[in-house]
Amino acid sequence: MSMLMVNASQSFNQLKELLQITDGNLASHMKPLEENNYVKMEKGFIGRKTNTTYAVTKAGQKAFRQHLDALEKMIKGVG
Repeated sequence: MSMLMVNASQSFNQLKELLQITDGNLASHMKPLEENNYVKMEKGFIGRKTNTTYAVTKAGQKAFRQHLDALEKMIKGVG
């Protein structure tokens, strides 16, 4: 999520390379994010090759910020 928060969008292959994980591992992590409307997926083509791109949604931005706020409170021992 953090990579999508700082970039407008990322391709599947870019995310896979940056995170250094397998196709299956990335797909299994992205599926729940899509199902909860935290990321949107777009499929297209570059030439004859398929290209899957992900971008964070407004709901995803809000949820991620809430998560970071909760972590910060936990670290500070608040709440």
